[in-house]
Amino acid sequence: MRISELSRRSGAPVSTLKYYLREGLVHEGDRLSGNQTDYDESHVQRVRLVRALLETGGLSIAAAKRVLTTLDAEDSSIAHTFAAAQHAMTDGRAHGDASETSRARVAALADAQGWRTSPDNPGFGVAARVLDDFSAVGFEPSDSYLGAYASAADQIARADLSALIGRESPELTAELMVVGTVVGDALIAGLRRLAHQEATAELFPTSDAASPHTTQRKDLP
Repeated sequence: MRISELSRRSGAPVSTLKYYLREGLVHEGDRLSGNQTDYDESHVQRVRLVRALLETGGLSIAAAKRVLTTLDAEDSSIAHTFAAAQHAMTDGRAHGDASETSRARVAALADAQGWRTSPDNPGFGVAARVLDDFSAVGFEPSDSYLGAYASAADQIARADLSALIGRESPELTAELMVVGTVVGDALIAGLRRLAHQEATAELFPTSDAASPHTTQRKDLP
């Protein structure tokens, strides 16, 4: 297919495709006569993957490159690719300066869940910084509060990994793992916003008869 067809199939403008190609995010097509280049289904799939990482996942170009390089490496294990995706998601965020007190509490929480983690997992810094931010506004999360988050995270992680079982090839498994790791945070955020609205209507009801997200039915005359 030509680049115009690749644009139509992938949903990315031609100018965006050329940018991805220049940056090395998408592999080159087969050169034909003149200035014509031929692309195939692998290009459609890669463009969709890149868009997921950049647009939904919010990765930088540099971070996306590192994830894709690991994904493309023939000797890269699922665990290695998973770690690359996790670290890419924390690039450019100031999580390294979290307090030792908060880091210790996150570590204790992970131990209580029985999680087998490595010291360099970026999740420790991310969660610890959140606890520091809570403390800065005078809120100290209770053990039950953090336990609820940990339990939900455990269920989500198991759902993520279960989805990888039965994929047709190791390549497809690794690709889904990368996409799920990066855009899964956005899915959690979206569903959490919906759940917040429902919980608010239940715990802090307004004087309106209808909940804020329910459209009242107008009776017909």
